[in-house]
Amino acid sequence: MELLIDIFGWVGSIEVIAAYALNSLQKVKSDSMVFQSLNLTGAIFLIVNSIYKQAYPFTFINTVWSVIAIVAIVGILRKRGSAHKPTTIE
Repeated sequence: MELLIDIFGWVGSIEVIAAYALNSLQKVKSDSMVFQSLNLTGAIFLIVNSIYKQAYPFTFINTVWSVIAIVAIVGILRKRGSAHKPTTIE
């Protein structure tokens, strides 16, 4: 179990760093699903790791990070949904 938790921590760290690097190098935009998905899954893996390790300040920051990513993903999906709706002329 310890090994799996450590793997989650490393994968989560790599995902969050990758999102930051890709955005900083202008390879992805902050309003892209790639950026937000990397942040969300990375933060979730880090939450699992930090709870197991009882590192609760890190649990808190990654929970906030996850909520921000979820809100952003919902906004992206809503924006996509409204772009595909046909407009009616009355």
